[in-house]
Amino acid sequence: MKKRLFYQLGLLLVAFALVLAGCGGNNNEPASTNGEASKVTDAPAEDGIKVGILHSQSGTMAISEVSVIDAEMMAIDEINAAGGVLGKKIIPVLEDGASDWPTFAEKARKLISEDKVATVFGGWTSASRKAMKPVFEELNGLLWYPVQYEGLEASPNIFYTGATTNQQIVPSVTWLLENRGKKFYLLGSDYVFPRTANLIIKEQLKAEGGELVGEEYTPLGHTDYATIISKIKEAKPDVVYNTLNGDSNVAFFKQLKDAGITSKDITTLSVSVAEEEIRGIGVDVLEGHLAAWNYYQTTDTPTNKTFVENYKKKYGDERVTADPIEAGYTAVYLWAAAVEKAGSTDVAKVKEAAKDLEWDAPEGKVKIDGETQHIYKTVRIGEVQSDGQFKELWNSGEAVKPDPYLKGYDWAASIQPTE
Repeated sequence: MKKRLFYQLGLLLVAFALVLAGCGGNNNEPASTNGEASKVTDAPAEDGIKVGILHSQSGTMAISEVSVIDAEMMAIDEINAAGGVLGKKIIPVLEDGASDWPTFAEKARKLISEDKVATVFGGWTSASRKAMKPVFEELNGLLWYPVQYEGLEASPNIFYTGATTNQQIVPSVTWLLENRGKKFYLLGSDYVFPRTANLIIKEQLKAEGGELVGEEYTPLGHTDYATIISKIKEAKPDVVYNTLNGDSNVAFFKQLKDAGITSKDITTLSVSVAEEEIRGIGVDVLEGHLAAWNYYQTTDTPTNKTFVENYKKKYGDERVTADPIEAGYTAVYLWAAAVEKAGSTDVAKVKEAAKDLEWDAPEGKVKIDGETQHIYKTVRIGEVQSDGQFKELWNSGEAVKPDPYLKGYDWAASIQPTE
């Protein structure tokens, strides 16, 4: 009964439990390399419930994914301190996707087949998710995916705790058209998410009176943007809509500034640059630029205040939270609540219990949509400030029902899913 009360009361009581348990010490090392976490993965299955954590700890995507590991590990520590799940401790088994999509598929298969995990929290890029998707469907595993993506997907073996297209990209394009101008230049990494997102954006621009003045893609890890920046200068867009991922953002924004282009000259809106990436790129480079997310460290909810305090207490005052970090954290709590409700870790029972499940997340109240296994999320557009945090310029006012196939938009009728 006590354990169920903790889930109902949320993070405030969990934080109190952490203090009593003496947990959550100040550890500045990423959870993925924490010695304590490594020891935990060696525990026998009968001592607890094993879960997989599968993100890039190395390669071009590590700049973004390591902090999501930290958030998921923090959620596990908090739940364990509050009594665990079904009276058992959660045992994390960590694997490195290494920014390589076949590796994600290989590690997913290992976690399900060999480690016998109850679920997996993992992925960042859509390429990594699409590589894992057939594995989870074949083996009837369960993946919780924490990052915004291009939509046009709803797998019975995936829960999506990041935004789908109508919860980030579509409303941000409408806002930009109304507030920043009609001429768009699309810049993205060369893989499924940016290409599909931009396909959607181009249809939306046609329908809402926008104009496409340029479109470029570069490989993940690309670092030379001089030629593209010259093209941007020549095209004179009102908006650069940025779907670059990983450390390519560091090179692009620094070279954009070196070319004399600031946020006062051209509005740049990103959908994969959050507080964690700002730390790596530099506030002096990003100040004034925009991003569309569902959560910022500055999001004003009582639950978020406690979440930020606990995250900094555990990993260091210099650390920041961000949207994918919060979505990864939320995923662990939603899975735990679904397991408690189901009374089992069985995939079918957990999926049934998860339908319409609500939780007071740091971003605000979220609810799992039983039909699509996405969650209701509030849309937010923010501007980078001099302290590296976001000032919220606009939000949707309420959590938006997920519409991954864009059925609510007539202009999207011709857009087909991409595998």
